[in-house]
Amino acid sequence: MLYFYGLHNYTMIKTVIFDMDGVIVDTEPLHYIAYHKHFENLNIDVPASVYGTFTGLSTKNTYQKLTELYGLTHTVEELIQAKRDFFNDLFDTKEDLELLPGVFNLIKNLHESGLQLVLASSASKVTIKRVFDRFKLHQYFTHTVSGEDFPQSKPNPAIFLHAASLSQTPVDECIVIEDSNNGIKASKAAGIYCVAYVSEHTAPQDLSLADKVIYHFDELNAEIVKQLA
Repeated sequence: MLYFYGLHNYTMIKTVIFDMDGVIVDTEPLHYIAYHKHFENLNIDVPASVYGTFTGLSTKNTYQKLTELYGLTHTVEELIQAKRDFFNDLFDTKEDLELLPGVFNLIKNLHESGLQLVLASSASKVTIKRVFDRFKLHQYFTHTVSGEDFPQSKPNPAIFLHAASLSQTPVDECIVIEDSNNGIKASKAAGIYCVAYVSEHTAPQDLSLADKVIYHFDELNAEIVKQLA
């Protein structure tokens, strides 16, 4: 009697796509202060319920929405630059700014294990470079992608689809690590497995669409990540 054993298609994760703000570095409080200093200058009152919806959006998309909501008369480019000036001053003077607990060890572990790392952040290229220069992250990532290059922010999946394309990895062999509702939606819309990191500094987010939720980066390592699919 002959027995035929079916071959199972087995997918192993090859690329990890990281968000930055609220995942790699805790810049959310700096963005919060920068935005609200700018709101004061613009004489607009943005309640927490509205501000929370901007998490995961690019600065450009945020000011496009604020212009619609408050009838701002400055150009979006002027608004972006004014907020960026506030942020840069805060970033440069905050000596105790650190990477989020455990994330650097995870980045090194994933890199040493042969996984490809790509950054896909709504932050500007300038901010990404400042963070990567300060914490010496360039050597671990093959590509960095900024949300300023896309007309629509997360939850539009374009940034993650582009990141996967740059990595030359099929989406079912990628995972995304995110902390925002908009980012999780973008990941799932791209067809990519999503790990949600719960950050104490991020405005309350709906994580229900995530495939896995973690509360510390020591919950992940290369062996665990490779099996996520």
